[in-house]
Amino acid sequence: MQIRKNRSFLSRLRCALAGVVHGLRTEHSLRMQTLALLLALLALTLLRPAALWWALVMLAGSMVLAAEMFNTAIERLADHLHPDLHPQIRLVKDCAAGGVLISALGALAIAIALLVALLGR
Repeated sequence: MQIRKNRSFLSRLRCALAGVVHGLRTEHSLRMQTLALLLALLALTLLRPAALWWALVMLAGSMVLAAEMFNTAIERLADHLHPDLHPQIRLVKDCAAGGVLISALGALAIAIALLVALLGR
C-alpha cells in the first residue's frame, strides 16, 4: 500500500473534489441540502440584504454541507468495517446524523432571523 502523504496541493484538491462529487452522486440528502443552499443564495440575490447576512447564510450552508459529507464518510467507514448490524455502529451513525440535524437547525435559525430582520425594515 502506497502512503499518500505530502502530496501537492493540486493532488489534494483533486481528491477533495472527487469526494464532493461522490457525495453528490450517492447521497440524496446532500443533493437536497445543496439545492437548499442554492435556493437560499437565489433568495439573497432577490432580497439584497446586508453583506453580513450573506456571510451568515454562506457559513451556515457550508457547515450543513460539511456535516453531510462527514456523515457520509462515517457511514461508509462504519459499513465497511462492520457490515452487520451492531448497536454501537448504529449509535455512531445516529450521532453523525444528529450533527447534520443540529447544523441544519442552526441554518434554519439564521434563515428565520433574516426573514424577521427583512420584515422589520
